[in-house]
Amino acid sequence: MFIKKLNEKNKAINVAIPLTKGTEKTRIKRRSILNEYGLPVATRTEPFSQQCYVEWQIGYDVVTSEPEKLARTTLPDKTFIGANGKNKALYELSEYIYYFYKWGVVSKDELEGVRKFLHTIDSTQLLDVNRSYVIERSHPIPQKLFDIDFEFTQVKYPLLVHKFRSFEIITEIKITEKQYAVGVQPMLYFCFPVTELKTDVPLLGRVAEIKENAEFIIDASNITVFLETLKIFGILSRNHKADILSIIDVILT
Repeated sequence: MFIKKLNEKNKAINVAIPLTKGTEKTRIKRRSILNEYGLPVATRTEPFSQQCYVEWQIGYDVVTSEPEKLARTTLPDKTFIGANGKNKALYELSEYIYYFYKWGVVSKDELEGVRKFLHTIDSTQLLDVNRSYVIERSHPIPQKLFDIDFEFTQVKYPLLVHKFRSFEIITEIKITEKQYAVGVQPMLYFCFPVTELKTDVPLLGRVAEIKENAEFIIDASNITVFLETLKIFGILSRNHKADILSIIDVILT
């Protein structure tokens, strides 16, 4: 995602959200109830409905050594050393909070409150090592399917959903296996209905135009959601916690 417009006068940020293709960061999905598994929507052929929502794997940094990625942030000089040893710049979540802190909407006390909260968290309770949230596999059961012998096993992945009070915005934390290493990784998704998006022509009842982007408006009315998301990121793992504490230092500098 990228910031389409910074409006310091009205203290608002317009974030561009692609509607026509699923990326590694966002997808348009559909579900009828909150705990239902969302299904991707082919927005060029399927009209938007009240059941459609944006699933955004929101980030908080970008590696400075990769020019293409660094170009996505408006704050390439606001950097820190990540828990993985890489030099990183503020991006997306941290980028938004940086501006709202500089504009006087987010206070120093609020950021210090997040820092204080994270310092109280016992590292053994972070989600990637917490034994209450492990991936469960059932005992294999022999089955024959189309005259082929299999062993049937069910795998259950933990899912934590946080609702932001009066907002129609939620975060989903999915705990899955690491793709290229041993262990698990909590993945955070920021989800909200498509009715939260701003477009020239209302979305409901129509399909998306070619390469169409919508805008999600961040302002004083919802920035607390992003501040709370920053806090939630800090409980995912030791590395996430260290990164968020470093980001708070950069913002307050």
